[in-house]
Amino acid sequence: MTDLFGTSVLPGLSVRGDLVTAEEEAALIAAIDSTDLSPFRFQGWTGKRLTASYGWTYDFDTGRMSQGVPLPDWLLPFRDRAANFAGLPAEALVQALLIRYGPGAGIGWHKDRPAFEHVIGLSLGAAAIMRFRRRRGTGFERAKLPLEPRGAYHLAGEARHEWEHSIAEMDEPRWSVTFRSLAVP
Repeated sequence: MTDLFGTSVLPGLSVRGDLVTAEEEAALIAAIDSTDLSPFRFQGWTGKRLTASYGWTYDFDTGRMSQGVPLPDWLLPFRDRAANFAGLPAEALVQALLIRYGPGAGIGWHKDRPAFEHVIGLSLGAAAIMRFRRRRGTGFERAKLPLEPRGAYHLAGEARHEWEHSIAEMDEPRWSVTFRSLAVP
């Protein structure tokens, strides 16, 4: 995210529009919808968004990571494109999370699990606003990022580790593909 002079507004956050074409977006949405999506679960609570994980998975009920089903072949060209955008080798992106946000679904304030390092998200369907916040004294410093359909964002460094992010409940359906690398101990 940059200002009028190309200066990053949030260090470690980069954005790219049109990472996929409109035709690819339609095919990705159809592929996600044909996947065995399950309601998101967090410590006994069930969310409105539907998800499927590939590669490494994180169980929010047990707090454990495990090796899951490999990324499907149809997702690999998009993983490669996301890695290129982020300046990473494609093999570094070892986890993919597919999400379908139906009307009324969003995602609350959070940071991705510490086991993951780089986070690259591909936004599909309706446009959304990704909100950022970090604690400053008794309040929060805040920023916003418009997520345009077919665009991507990359969270690294300060944006990844010091800021929480969320997406408010939406009126229209939205899909996302999030690729992650593992943190190096």
